[in-house]
Amino acid sequence: MAYPKELLDSIKAKAQTLRRDVVISMGVGHAGHLGGSGSSADIVAALYFHKMNHDPKNPKKPDRDRFLLSKGHAAILQYSALAEAGYFPVEELKHTKEIGAMLQGHPDVRKTPGIEAGTGSLGQGLSIGLGMALGLKADKIPANVYVICGDGEIAEGQIWEAAMAAKVFKADNLVAIVDQNTLQAQGKVCDRFDTNPLPEKWKAFGWNVIEIDGHNIEEILTALDAADEVKGQPTVIIAHTIKGKGVSFAEGVVGFHNGTLTEETYQKALDELKA
Repeated sequence: MAYPKELLDSIKAKAQTLRRDVVISMGVGHAGHLGGSGSSADIVAALYFHKMNHDPKNPKKPDRDRFLLSKGHAAILQYSALAEAGYFPVEELKHTKEIGAMLQGHPDVRKTPGIEAGTGSLGQGLSIGLGMALGLKADKIPANVYVICGDGEIAEGQIWEAAMAAKVFKADNLVAIVDQNTLQAQGKVCDRFDTNPLPEKWKAFGWNVIEIDGHNIEEILTALDAADEVKGQPTVIIAHTIKGKGVSFAEGVVGFHNGTLTEETYQKALDELKA
């Protein structure tokens, strides 16, 4: 289907706002996951500000769609989305990872409204998401569960246990999104623990597979809507992305998987994202 230009432009602008918030969350001289946040920002913007049924004033409403950031080390991106959506004041982002703050290095369901599960011990998010999806089905609640995984993360065996089980239990309300930015903490995925080829693997596990440009808003929305039409099997969206997208000096640079900003690079990033 064709989407109004105003909608596409709005989501794209929101993604840039999220990237800017990520930079503000990091600040100067503190390590933060700029790379994986930048690669997933367009997808997260499309979910929170268009696709998902959720309510910042009632974070636990039973029929809400669930979102899990399985690669929980990129929590500053989800925090930015939650803040911009109204779950808590945007000013809280400046206190990320401070002792006693509500926003810690990995998502904490006990501290932060809008977080569905503690993630960041890599590989667990898809299993948790599957459990939620099956619970929703058992309760006859028409809601979806969206789980973003990293292409490095899916080297974890628990991902594939969840993938097998999701097919067996016909979890068609579960949508996995693989952020395939091709880089992980220590280098290229293909050089460290090669998880390719992704489409063939997921198809072999019985999933409906959709490949997209993860920075093309129209393709993101089309894929999310297409997943709604699939019955009897889970869907995985393989999103081809650029690590550090939106910040010129961080794009495709493995050092910004978890890097620090100087006063100069901090201001440069903010200037680029404002533009």
